Amino acid sequence: MEWQQIEYFQKVAQLQHMTKAAEALAISQPALSRSIARLEEELGVSLFERQGRSIILNQYGKLFLKHADRILKEVEITKKEIQSLLDPEYGVVSLGFLHTLGVSIIPDILSGFQGLHPNTKIKLYQNNNISLLKQLESGEIDLCLVHHPLGDPHIEWEKLWDEELFLMVPINHPLAAKESVTLDEIRNEPIISMKPGYELRKIADKLCRKVNITPNITFEGEEVTTLAGLVASGLGVALLPDQKDIDEEKVKKVHVKWPSCKRQIGLAWYSERYLSPAVRRFMKFIFTRYRS
Repeated sequence: MEWQQIEYFQKVAQLQHMTKAAEALAISQPALSRSIARLEEELGVSLFERQGRSIILNQYGKLFLKHADRILKEVEITKKEIQSLLDPEYGVVSLGFLHTLGVSIIPDILSGFQGLHPNTKIKLYQNNNISLLKQLESGEIDLCLVHHPLGDPHIEWEKLWDEELFLMVPINHPLAAKESVTLDEIRNEPIISMKPGYELRKIADKLCRKVNITPNITFEGEEVTTLAGLVASGLGVALLPDQKDIDEEKVKKVHVKWPSCKRQIGLAWYSERYLSPAVRRFMKFIFTRYRS
């Protein structure tokens, strides 16, 4: 069995289409078909079943893919370790972060770090809290800036800062005239919120329960700027972190004096996984610059 056959098989399994896989691998379709056929011959079983123009894994293919993914991941980790030993300054850091940090925090981090280490490559992954922690667990990313690690004993997390959540209201809303409010004042307001599963939604729901109100959620979204745009259109109010691209001519951010509306942002990493010198250098930069 050749190493290349495993890589070819993984790509076909991912795309479920021989022509698309051949294009992605930059080889001819006949060459790819021959490679898969040789692999199946060596294993003594077919790995795929055809469904129209697509192909899908059968039970043997699913089993082989499970082990193929593990093998390729181990090789990639080994490559990273070797590369970092040869020249740590040219390492790669895979960083995940919450959607809400993409406007100001991430650009600030990148400009600061790469000003000091211009040859270190940073790969960025933007997602919600739960998905980022899953990516961290699977090894897809080295580090992530998240709310909390959900109690996973294998994930280390260190707090960096508190982020205040403001009540965002339309500029002509009665609450816009106030410097601060209590959260129960939105009891009868239409609420614009993140979709279920997002950490901001969980925090907002918990705060509403604390003040004994059932939020009247009229719109749900995935991006803070989108929700703020709905607020600007007068469609409701929202509990959100401040963002540079929120239109202050149409949206007023109001401090919530009770209960305390904040979330903690920290850096998470997988405790039992090798961290390259480049990743450790990046962690040191983050902790030095942002630890509260």
